[in-house]
Amino acid sequence: MYRSSLAVVFFLFVSMVNAQESLFNGHDLTGWEIYGTEKWYVDNAVLVAESGPDEAYGYLATKKNYKNFELELEFLQEANGNSGVFFRSSLEGTKISGWQVEVAPPDLHTGGVYESYGRGWLVKPKPRKEKILKFGKWNQLKIRVKDGEVTTWLNGRKMINFLDEKIEQANGKIALQIHDGGGIKVLWRNINLRHL
Repeated sequence: MYRSSLAVVFFLFVSMVNAQESLFNGHDLTGWEIYGTEKWYVDNAVLVAESGPDEAYGYLATKKNYKNFELELEFLQEANGNSGVFFRSSLEGTKISGWQVEVAPPDLHTGGVYESYGRGWLVKPKPRKEKILKFGKWNQLKIRVKDGEVTTWLNGRKMINFLDEKIEQANGKIALQIHDGGGIKVLWRNINLRHL
């Protein structure tokens, strides 16, 4: 009896540690907050990020913080398509501090990691990996952040992996970005997170 009780407790603990969380319900922006004046809306179960009249930076950030996780999502770039997925980030208006996994037009380092208001590019994918992006079609992006280690995959192919002490010390929100300059439209769906 004692052993079976321990087994149940252990199973529940492992289940909680590896619990999956859907960050987008397909209906509305529950669980998210808009920063800036750019457009964020749901159309036909797809989350749409679109430049607004101000043609400025815009962010859609989770209300909760996430430290160690695997995030999987799909994106489709229309028009310019310059965007990104921030992790362990904090925002004051449209000033964001944190790290961005780049989502950009061809040959502009999708899957690489950029530190906003900090050191700039930390790591870019190798040039031969730039062709993995399917611009104008649905792409699968996976981001794994565990302590100070960051790994990204695009369409099942590993893009980057590195360790960073500054990232290891941080905690914060996940945020989707609209770059400034106008003319940007990116679609997102199936945004799921697994806690590590």
